[in-house]
Amino acid sequence: VQLQASGGGLVQAGGSLRLSCAASGPTPNSYTMGWFRQAPGKEREFVAAVSWYDGPTYYADSAKGRFTISKDRAKNTANLQMNSLKPEDTAIYYCAVVRRLTSDSDYYTQSHRYDYWGQGTLVTVSS
Repeated sequence: VQLQASGGGLVQAGGSLRLSCAASGPTPNSYTMGWFRQAPGKEREFVAAVSWYDGPTYYADSAKGRFTISKDRAKNTANLQMNSLKPEDTAIYYCAVVRRLTSDSDYYTQSHRYDYWGQGTLVTVSS
């Protein structure tokens, strides 16, 4: 599976961006796609995840209420709609796929669980 992230850019605080992750190759229902981010000098952190079948979504506390993850199976794409952006959201955002379904939500927050990664897209939020 190859992943291509896009949609990053520069936005003012309070603004919105929509990130997309296009997957090429087979994406069975047993896959889950996640978004992570890494700010300068910080560790990569989980943002959100969505199972490729009609399953639940998962969010980091920092994303709840502001970000929405969704999938378009016809286009093999997962999107991350980010609203009410804050300067602390500034980071490189990565999409990733893990070949596993589990009811353990903590599993999806762990970056080392993921099998495939996209190249990242930069989001900069100015104050």
